Amino acid sequence: MTIPNVITIDGPAGAGKSTLGELLAQQLGYMYFDTGVMYRALTLAVLRESIDPNASDAVAALAERLHIEVQPPTVDDGRQYTVLIDGEDVTWHLRDPEVEKHVSAAARHPDVRNVMRARQREIGARGHVVMVGRDIGNVVMPDAELKIFLKASLEERARRRADELHTRGQHVAPDALRADMQRRDMLDQHVMIPAPDAVVLDCDHLSPEQEVAFVTSLLEKRVR
Repeated sequence: MTIPNVITIDGPAGAGKSTLGELLAQQLGYMYFDTGVMYRALTLAVLRESIDPNASDAVAALAERLHIEVQPPTVDDGRQYTVLIDGEDVTWHLRDPEVEKHVSAAARHPDVRNVMRARQREIGARGHVVMVGRDIGNVVMPDAELKIFLKASLEERARRRADELHTRGQHVAPDALRADMQRRDMLDQHVMIPAPDAVVLDCDHLSPEQEVAFVTSLLEKRVR
């Protein structure tokens, strides 16, 4: 079978993009690249420097200045990747509640997205990569040969995120998670549009393994 050089997976927060992306990358021997961590790293830096996430010029200037590096895991502590800001390992800070709260605001500025998209394209151009995000198939890598867009209900996404946090020892009320996801959906709706040639997968009732099997079946149909 012919395996695309770049596979994109998009969808809303909590739809399971990261889990599917990592499992698929492992199966194919590809690099797993969650593009959202770049926006999270920027948001962490914004908060550390006491910049208003809604101040577009200040956030964009910081994005230009920061050196954000995404690498395969460098520590065997359960991480999916290692993220460095100017050489500092900030991987486990990227899921801090304050970062979660402000990332959509910091990421929504057009100038910020232009900076990040350019850097994401550089990584995607290396090939043999599964790229996960909001606008990867539609904007960042429109020439990718296989594009997946995950759909899931708000209730299911909140349940999955609550389970994920629980495994890390964090307990957040599902109602609070649901409200936060709904807020983020509103902020992200301008970029959360499936590419015209994307395969839309409703994953409400699918396990990650079933999702991987579905994508694998798509790949198997790509006979030379």
